[in-house]
Amino acid sequence: MSPRFTIVVPLFNKARFIRGALHSALAQTRRDLEVIVVDDGSTDEGAAIVEACTDPRVRLIRQANAGVSIARNQAIAAARGEWVVFLDADDWQHPRFLEALARVQDAHPGLDCVATRFHEFADDSGAPPAAWCVPQGEPAVELIPDLAARWMKGPTLFTGSIAIRHSLLRELQPCFRPGEHFGEDLDLWFRVSERTPIALIDVPLAGYRVGQQDSLSVVHRPRELPAWTGRLRERVNCEGFNPVRRRSALTLVAQMHVTEARVALVAGERGKAIAHWLRGAAAWTTPRWWLTAFMLAWPAEAVRAHQRPAPVAAPAPAPEPEESPASVWPPFAAAEH
Repeated sequence: MSPRFTIVVPLFNKARFIRGALHSALAQTRRDLEVIVVDDGSTDEGAAIVEACTDPRVRLIRQANAGVSIARNQAIAAARGEWVVFLDADDWQHPRFLEALARVQDAHPGLDCVATRFHEFADDSGAPPAAWCVPQGEPAVELIPDLAARWMKGPTLFTGSIAIRHSLLRELQPCFRPGEHFGEDLDLWFRVSERTPIALIDVPLAGYRVGQQDSLSVVHRPRELPAWTGRLRERVNCEGFNPVRRRSALTLVAQMHVTEARVALVAGERGKAIAHWLRGAAAWTTPRWWLTAFMLAWPAEAVRAHQRPAPVAAPAPAPEPEESPASVWPPFAAAEH
C-alpha cells in the first residue's frame, strides 16, 4: 500500500544535522510514511549517514549538484505518498506532527494543503532543540483563504511545517523554480494558495533552526526582491483574478519593498532605499510605509538601532515528568546524537 505521507529531505553538506532530522521523521506516531532524501552532490559524509539507515521507509537519491529546487522536484516526482511534507536536513518534526496533519486532512477532505505553526531554535552544532511545550487536546484550526493577507498579519508557516496533496503538486511541477535559492518555497506556497485554502493548525509542531551563517537564506539573499514576487504580480494582474486577493498580494509585495528599503538604509544605500520605498507605494496606507519615509532622513546608526532584530525567544520549559511524554519535544536526550 502507498504511504499516507512522503517526507522530502534535500541534502547538501549537512552531515552534522541529517541524523537528527531523520530521527525526528522516523519517530512519528504515524507509521505510514516514507522518507526520500535527495543528496545534491554533497562533499561530506551526509549521504553515507543516510545510506547507513536500515529503516526500509528511507530512500536515498543521489544527483550531481543542481540546487535545492531540483532536489525537491525530483523527490516529489518519486514520491508514493498521498501527501508530501518537506523537511530540510537541519530542521525537526515533533513526533505528533503527521498525526495532527492527518486529523485535519480527514476533517477537511476538500482541502489540498494543511500546515502547523513552528518553533524557532538557534543552534549550529547539530544538537536537537531544547524541549518545548505542546498543548494537549484538539488544537484550533484556522482556514486561510487569502495567504497574502494572512502573511502580513504575522507568522504562519514555513517549509518544514506544510503538507500538500501530491496530486496538486504533480499539476504544479516544476514545483520549485530551478536555479532559485531564495523564496523558491514561498513561490510554491502562494501558487498552492491560489488553488486551495490552507488549514493552519494552531500548535507549533515543527522546529526551524535559525542563525546559521551557511544557510541558503543567508548565502543567497538577493539584493533585490526575489523573482517570485514578479511572477506573483503577473498572476494577480491577470483578468479574472479575485480583486480582493489581488489587492492583498500587491500590498504584500509593496511591504516587501518597504523591508528592502530599510535593509538598504542599514547598509547606508540611501538611493536604493528611496527607490524601494517608492516602489512600495501600494502600502502607502500603512503606518510602516510612513515610518520608513521618516527613516529615510535618519542617520544610518539610528536606522540600525531601530532595525536591530530581537533575540530568538527562549523555549518554554519542559513539563514535569508526570506529564505525557508526547507533549514535549524532543522525546529523547541530546546525548543520543
